[in-house]
Amino acid sequence: MCIGTPMQIVESSDFSARCAADGTEAQVDLSLVGPQEKGTWVLVFLGSAREVLTAEDAQRIRDAHTALRAAMTGSNPNIDHLFADLVNREPELPPSLMTPEKT
Repeated sequence: MCIGTPMQIVESSDFSARCAADGTEAQVDLSLVGPQEKGTWVLVFLGSAREVLTAEDAQRIRDAHTALRAAMTGSNPNIDHLFADLVNREPELPPSLMTPEKT
């Protein structure tokens, strides 16, 4: 399984940045997202920033990673708080996956 990791830019040049998250740092290629400011959150996969994230989206993804680790290790069966945006509502397909309504 391949999972992108949200990381925050600590130091940046034109197309490279030093990023940090959860106690780790990495040198990240910014070619796909362009130059970014210090403090910007990016979704990193295989050493490249693939998407610029809002702080809220970065936190939601980080929470999902935490829940996934807990589920895989069985360390914490209570993960509902990590999906606060999904609890007490029916999941919805994104519009691109919905069947067009017939008239």
